[in-house]
Amino acid sequence: MRALKISRKHLGYPYALFLILFVLLPLIIIVYYAFTDSDGHFSILNFVNIFSDITALAAILTSLSVAILTTAVCLLIGYPVAYILARSRLKFAPTLLILFITPMWINFVLRMNALKEFFSLVGLLDKNPLLTTVIGMVYDFLPFMILPLYTTLSKLNNSMIEASYDLGANKVTTFLKVTLPLSMPGVISGITMVFMPTMTNYVVSEILGRGQITILGKLIENYFMHSNWNMGAALSTLLLAVMLIFTWATGGFNDQQNGNARGALL
Repeated sequence: MRALKISRKHLGYPYALFLILFVLLPLIIIVYYAFTDSDGHFSILNFVNIFSDITALAAILTSLSVAILTTAVCLLIGYPVAYILARSRLKFAPTLLILFITPMWINFVLRMNALKEFFSLVGLLDKNPLLTTVIGMVYDFLPFMILPLYTTLSKLNNSMIEASYDLGANKVTTFLKVTLPLSMPGVISGITMVFMPTMTNYVVSEILGRGQITILGKLIENYFMHSNWNMGAALSTLLLAVMLIFTWATGGFNDQQNGNARGALL
């Protein structure tokens, strides 16, 4: 009997089948509902209704506000932390990094409910739903900001930083002119990995915001739960388009950017 030869091409068939069934086909269904009315006829009224619906516009503005605040806070906290862990030569730096990653191993709903109990204990839960939602988002997505930054900063070429010092630059100038520009791939990867998921992660706003903060993910769920598949699909398609444009504009499709993101997650 001849030995069965399996090439790399054959090994890719299951992956291609998975992509077709669970990625491409659902996307086609979503796009179909987005561009049709309740009778199945082609229509763009779903997109028109999104921008004429006060509820949808409010959800979009709220989602943008929460996403911008969360991303800004994560960046302000994550960059110094990643810089210290990557550039300080601390022997226990990898241990500290693991401590930041450890919460990701705990069930998400469990973490949010624990944070809810903490806010209730300190009397913050019902006073400012936007604040508690942003804090919950930061708590949840901070590791996704730290990891790409840490990966990028730990791979910086020390000779370039030393050359900056040799040319007379001080620490502040070296950071602004050398370190920060070289770390921009990690910054962009971190922003992408925090900003876009924040706009749709409605579980945090439901638990910590007590349902008073409606973001796009919750609005999409409401549309589908009330059998308004066309509007839900239209909003989903619009959000997907925004994600693609945002990723393209920030260079997220660049091989180096993707490599940093993959390395951070691994």
